[in-house]
Amino acid sequence: MGEHTRDSLPAADRDDTWQRLQAYAYLSAPERLEYVAVMRVFCGTLLTDLSVPDVRAKLAEADGPAGAPSADTLTARLEQLVDWGALLRSSRSVNAASITEYQRSRSRYQLSKLGERVQRDADEVLAGADAAREVSSELLALVERGLGELNDLLQKPEEAGPQDTLERVSTLFVQFTEFADSVRDFYAYLGQVLARYDLDGAEYQGFKELLLDYVEAIREDVAFRAPRIASVLDLLWPHLPGLLERLDAHARGLSGVAGAAGGRSEVRVQRSRGREMADWEGLRGWFTDVDGQGSQVDQLRDATMRALQSLLTNAKRMLRSASGEMSRRKDLLRLARWFDEADPEDAHDMAVAAFGLYGARHLGVPPASDDAVPAYTSWWNGPVVEVPVALRERGSRAQRGRASSMENHATQKRHLQEAARARAEARRAAADELRSAAGRFAEVRLTAAALGLLLELLATALGNAQLRRTHADMPGTAGEFSLESAQSEDAELGIRLTVRRSSGVRSVLHSADGVVELDDLELEIGRAADSAGHGAEVSAS
Repeated sequence: MGEHTRDSLPAADRDDTWQRLQAYAYLSAPERLEYVAVMRVFCGTLLTDLSVPDVRAKLAEADGPAGAPSADTLTARLEQLVDWGALLRSSRSVNAASITEYQRSRSRYQLSKLGERVQRDADEVLAGADAAREVSSELLALVERGLGELNDLLQKPEEAGPQDTLERVSTLFVQFTEFADSVRDFYAYLGQVLARYDLDGAEYQGFKELLLDYVEAIREDVAFRAPRIASVLDLLWPHLPGLLERLDAHARGLSGVAGAAGGRSEVRVQRSRGREMADWEGLRGWFTDVDGQGSQVDQLRDATMRALQSLLTNAKRMLRSASGEMSRRKDLLRLARWFDEADPEDAHDMAVAAFGLYGARHLGVPPASDDAVPAYTSWWNGPVVEVPVALRERGSRAQRGRASSMENHATQKRHLQEAARARAEARRAAADELRSAAGRFAEVRLTAAALGLLLELLATALGNAQLRRTHADMPGTAGEFSLESAQSEDAELGIRLTVRRSSGVRSVLHSADGVVELDDLELEIGRAADSAGHGAEVSAS
């Protein structure tokens, strides 16, 4: 895998990257404690080259794990560090009064830049890898203030001195870098603690206070200041190219020295924070989502929510414990050792005492209510009770894993809305078709939708019909009920249907679904009273 990654780079970059990574090799070597002690000797000096006797003397004074190795062993260690790129051979000439002194002092070594950086990072990891680093949240207020002052300064170019502006930019990025580093270190520690499941009472209490108080305070402070910082950066953004050009014209620094060599210098310069546009883009990306991947503020909020969920998970696990202890890990390990050392008979007794299990007769899984079995049913003939896998394997009914997220029904809602709009549009088109065909139904062929709407209105009208009773001509005979009038309307569609009884009239409706014939009924189509109010009703027969 490592060779494949190395070969996938261009030749020049591959060699350079490989050489830089070699500087870390002494940290994983079998004699790494001796190498670290030697590197600490060199890191304690500045621009000083040391010989083998000098390094031996300093190691003896430090009384570290490396002790005082022999001259040959120490020489081999130093030469190996040179091969890895952590040390450099000194080019200083040696003035010796004797051959013995020359042999002792001819090989001198000094610290390389890469070796100093690697050892400094290693010492930081060894010194505080397990400690919780405080988040320098007060620096966030200073960053906001510095951006505001810089914006005010750029609004008045005549008052913006280049040296004052340069000092403000450098101070701003030093504060932001320290704040961002402290956030990353703290949340890395938080992730380390979240992975533990053997917290005792004191550890859990401290962890709870850490999350509920400290983390929430950090999140609220960042959530409060992030929008304000983002808004100031938006105001500053158009002025940044000109600002960086003025700062470069005022103080080029090492880049000016490299440029004075006519482009022939091989010195690569790492500029101060804030002197390149990429530094400002990184600052803006911390507070604003500029690439669609989310800002660091969003990641901070999500990490806090995951930490709180993990805290609740630990709390539920510990509350399910039978005793008042927060963790039973030590007790269970001791009980397991007793089981391992006990005879079979004693092991059965311990199982009864520890877990309350009295052989195979102790059943803790009741059957479903629908499968209740009388008490006199024999176990040989009774139904088998299904034991859940979680209870059988872990002794717990609790569901494992994260709860599934709430299902998003936005797509279904959109489809239903589109279908409802389509149906409403189809009904409006059917109503327009009925109004346009009114008075000449026998001549036109209606669509299925128009005929369906007409039959719907007709059914409603007949349901609302007013009947009148006719008197019999002969005494003693009962009268008949006849249709006086019937009407229905749809105010939303703006259509009204009036049905009248007319003897000898036949209304014929032609449609794609067939022909409908209505005897002794006359249909009139018009607009609903609250829809138009103009236009007479049209009769269709």
